[in-house]
Amino acid sequence: MSEDINRRIKVQGLINGLILGGVLSVVSIIYFYFMILVAKTAVTVTVGSVLFSYVLPIGIAILFCMSLRKKIGGYWNVRQATTGIFIMFFASYLLVFIIKDNVFAKVIEPDMLQKTETAMITALNKLKAENPANAKDVDAKISDMKKALEGEKNITVGQQIQSLGISIIFLFVLALIFAAFFKNEQQVYSSGTGGASV
Repeated sequence: MSEDINRRIKVQGLINGLILGGVLSVVSIIYFYFMILVAKTAVTVTVGSVLFSYVLPIGIAILFCMSLRKKIGGYWNVRQATTGIFIMFFASYLLVFIIKDNVFAKVIEPDMLQKTETAMITALNKLKAENPANAKDVDAKISDMKKALEGEKNITVGQQIQSLGISIIFLFVLALIFAAFFKNEQQVYSSGTGGASV
């Protein structure tokens, strides 16, 4: 019985991960178009960044964790939850890497980084014009952003492999944190003592 549940957790984790990866890819692409078409001020850039980079992905991940737990019967221990959630997050990460970072960024929008940089610099320059007293801070932010985007433009295969290793560790830690929140162990009652054991 336990073997069957563990197998279902892995299979459903993979299925949910692929769906989650598709959803997060769409969110990332919408964020890109939001940045280049809608975000014209520093406030909208900041709000958009927080919303699309943190709030929406975390909210969607929570919904998918709840969905995964429900699909396997509603009960799992921390180890099972960690396994299922890690598989889901890793499959999602790989799909986002394929769809957004390769197909979209290299085929559909090959100038994605340049367009993002232009949109952000325009918004920051507008902020500088509105608040001349903060011009030095804004210039420093523009410089930092340019360095970060320049680094993304020149990523080598070795750096991608290193990034994958770091991402796997990060996803595992994240899966542990989510598992601690979403674990739901079934109570097993002992008829002889009248107590309960988990």
